[in-house]
Amino acid sequence: MPFHNPRQVNSLHRYIHATKPDRLVVIGDFMDYAGPSRWNKDTKAEFEHNVFRESEQGKRILGDLRRGYDGPTHFIEGNHDANPRRYLARHAPALAESNAFNVETLLDFNSHGINVVRGGFDIAPGWVAMHGHATGIRTVTVPGSSALKLVDKLERSVAIGHTHRLGLMPQTKGTTGRNIIRWGMEVGNVMDMRKAVYLGYVTANWQSGFGILHVEGKRVRPEVIPMDGNGMFIADGKVWG
Repeated sequence: MPFHNPRQVNSLHRYIHATKPDRLVVIGDFMDYAGPSRWNKDTKAEFEHNVFRESEQGKRILGDLRRGYDGPTHFIEGNHDANPRRYLARHAPALAESNAFNVETLLDFNSHGINVVRGGFDIAPGWVAMHGHATGIRTVTVPGSSALKLVDKLERSVAIGHTHRLGLMPQTKGTTGRNIIRWGMEVGNVMDMRKAVYLGYVTANWQSGFGILHVEGKRVRPEVIPMDGNGMFIADGKVWG
């Protein structure tokens, strides 16, 4: 937000409301918060954005989500979600202890029953979910490859956001008959790239969609779901949107 695609967001909400997943993880960069960001410091853009006005729109989107889904919901703080908090800590540290500009305060997670997560989150057996920005790895342009680099580092299957890409890549290690398969999953985005004017005329290698982990005991089957610009997608053998 504010670069989201409302049709995609609404389609995703309808799917969540209808299927009632056991757990929902918002994987980060839910908000952009461009004003209090390091690249806008001391520029006109620093004063063109309003954190509170943007947060009100973010709260409306979360309210729409929670009206049809009251299951466990976790919000992993992305680097953009953290912009106000980090800006205050750098430039007005005496005020930072108030936590008034933490994303969970700005978006009123208490009222929405949402838990904030900073860092990694054990989402399923053998799987960790994280935003992906503070991992010490360089992101790469092939969808799924950035997550796969984290699989190597953590020796676990990994689901990340941050790259805006939608991809699923496996890695098999071990010896004959004792193979271990781990997965790197990048869960895409629900943004309208036409709104991201900072891209100029460049087409970014980003894909719209979301990720699902199907869990049965200790078995986990990952799936990525592509979405078109109108919010149409196929999941569970049905067309949604």
